[in-house]
Amino acid sequence: MEAFLYSALFIIIIIGSLGILYVYQYNKLQHSKTKIDHAECLIDEALRSRFDVLNKIDSLICKELDYKNLLKDLDKLKDENISNFDLDRKFTEDLSLVNQVILDHSVLGNNKDLKKLMNENKAIDEKLQAAKSYYNKYTSELNDLVRTFPSNIVAKMHSISIKPFFDGKNMEDTIVDDFKL
Repeated sequence: MEAFLYSALFIIIIIGSLGILYVYQYNKLQHSKTKIDHAECLIDEALRSRFDVLNKIDSLICKELDYKNLLKDLDKLKDENISNFDLDRKFTEDLSLVNQVILDHSVLGNNKDLKKLMNENKAIDEKLQAAKSYYNKYTSELNDLVRTFPSNIVAKMHSISIKPFFDGKNMEDTIVDDFKL
């Protein structure tokens, strides 16, 4: 009888320990997912702000230089279903064009409103870079948890899989040069 009690107590301790380990690993996974979701919200907010600033810059430059439309595809982006990474890349291309136009036309370099908008864009860029770094940090943490024992078992139980980094590069594939500037 005494051996049965010790066996039952031992089984209860093992099951309890496994339960605690499961809860701990699950909470670590959820913490990383929550941080990634928060970073995605910060990135969304920064990209929306950048879109607004680019629209203002576009209208200011078009008014100043009597252009019809400098950033033609900017209005079409609202209707397209593209990732934040692709949207960020498109905005970077648009900013490069804006900077080139500013360099080509000295009248724009003296425009106070344009300088203010460019400074606002610079502040948005700093927020965006910080949010990307935050996203990639917690994505790396989540991916480590999904790959390592025992959290990988909990991740499989809850269909949590590896997430790509913000740059869109898939570290799991065989393509080495899939990141382009």
